[in-house]
Amino acid sequence: MNGKYAMGIDIGSATSKCVLIGKDGNIAANSLIASGTGTAGPSMAVEAAFGKLGVTRENISAIVSTGYGRNSFPGADKTMSELSCHARGAYHLYPEAKTVIDIGGQDAKVLHISNGALSQFLMNDKCAAGTGRFLEVMSHVLQLDISEMSEAGARAEKPLEISSTCTVFAESEVISHLSRSASINDIVAGIHKSVATRTAGLVKRLGVIPEVFMTGGVARNENVRHYLSRELGVDIKTSPLAQYAGALGAALFALELTNNKE
Repeated sequence: MNGKYAMGIDIGSATSKCVLIGKDGNIAANSLIASGTGTAGPSMAVEAAFGKLGVTRENISAIVSTGYGRNSFPGADKTMSELSCHARGAYHLYPEAKTVIDIGGQDAKVLHISNGALSQFLMNDKCAAGTGRFLEVMSHVLQLDISEMSEAGARAEKPLEISSTCTVFAESEVISHLSRSASINDIVAGIHKSVATRTAGLVKRLGVIPEVFMTGGVARNENVRHYLSRELGVDIKTSPLAQYAGALGAALFALELTNNKE
């Protein structure tokens, strides 16, 4: 337990994130690989983070794994719920946060946190609608890169309605709009509104306690955040490191393991 860094790894359905923190609790290195559980993604994420600092496993005091594939990662000293890790990581990134909205590749979660600890939560059902996977499917249909979606939605003049809550039926709606030569921007904005409406319903069931902080890959989509903020009637904060919240929380728990052993 004498290594210089503590490590957290968040193995999701679509991505693998790794964070190394020093004994001061500050992030020393982070990496993200667009491959999740059941692939080489987790080991690639670790190698990428190690490579940034020129370290090896011997330099790591403790490892905590979290996320959908947390139990498949060899060498972890402990596994922890992604809910607890997201709460801890979000609090570290934004200590004023009381409500955390996480939209990942496979599910959406809403957390209430108190002093960095999880107090209540709700998750959506195992349906792709309203998740990062839903946006990926729609971007393929529209032949847009996922990174272009936010700006396209922001240019919309009259967002179209995407009423279906099922990804398959929503895809059919989008194709129907395309066949009528509807504006791509208006379609994208409608898709984002659909995600925001579905997520807002989940948030309202748990309750909105300001400040609200958003994590997960979809947090990078400013247009989704815009519609979600409008649906909830509150400002939604995020961070450039929001997608690393789970891995960061895991790394902070790993640091606790280290400190408890010393």
